[in-house]
Amino acid sequence: MERYIEKFVRYLQIEKNYSEHTVLNYKLDLGDFGKYLQETPIEKVDYLLLRKYLAQLKEKNLTNRTLNRHLSCLRSFFRFLSREGLLKSNPMLSLSSPKQEKYLPAFLTEEEVSKLLDSVFAGDERGRRDRAILETFYSTGIRISELSGLVKDDIDFIGGIIKVLGKGKKERIVPVGDKATSAIRDYLDKRKKDSDAVFLNKNGRRISARGVRNIVQKYIRLAGLKQGVSAHTLRHSFATHLLNRGADLRSVQELLGHANLSTTQIYTHLTTDKLKNVYDKAHPRA
Repeated sequence: MERYIEKFVRYLQIEKNYSEHTVLNYKLDLGDFGKYLQETPIEKVDYLLLRKYLAQLKEKNLTNRTLNRHLSCLRSFFRFLSREGLLKSNPMLSLSSPKQEKYLPAFLTEEEVSKLLDSVFAGDERGRRDRAILETFYSTGIRISELSGLVKDDIDFIGGIIKVLGKGKKERIVPVGDKATSAIRDYLDKRKKDSDAVFLNKNGRRISARGVRNIVQKYIRLAGLKQGVSAHTLRHSFATHLLNRGADLRSVQELLGHANLSTTQIYTHLTTDKLKNVYDKAHPRA
């Protein structure tokens, strides 16, 4: 099993160009599956054994979303083994996925976003950095890892665009607003440490994704926002506000860096205010 996993991981890294985070998750999921198999050789895995494994996962009270992630990993794994001729048949072909729960991500209203941004006192270097981080998050909708990985050359201050290295090491260009670029420039011009990285921690090194989360959480508490709000909520808010103000779905998909439109479509179900306004204006008997 370990030999097969190593081959599969190299395939994900070299041919599929998956991110380190995704590869690590696949390794962990396959490691759990390997422990379940114990002495059973991979060639003996069949539909019945996979069903028993799925039942064991369900006993752990995992969500259907998590179960589907495990199954997606196994599908890719067995498809790879079959294609490489390491297995005669693919036992995953007849196994169906659990129905996915509808997941509606939390988002902030425009007023709450303003309250969050206004909670930052940008009177020192740390405050200027924190303001720049929050403004950039909401202005671009980029992921936490994408923000922490930014370098100075990624930002075109004149053109108002940022080059982002997203999932699967895919590059995309996203617009960034004047308030965000002004906040970034103010932070970079006045900070003491010189570095190619845009955002630095207190030790003068590139800030980590965890460090960014901690910063956002700090100001969420200061602003007194509702529970369940996280750093990722700003990305959800970015998408929701764009769609509510008339942006088309495919443009938002491109901005967010989603591979599939179905991933972006979830944001169309978040609020009913826009639908009610459209209905009131358009229906003759509303």
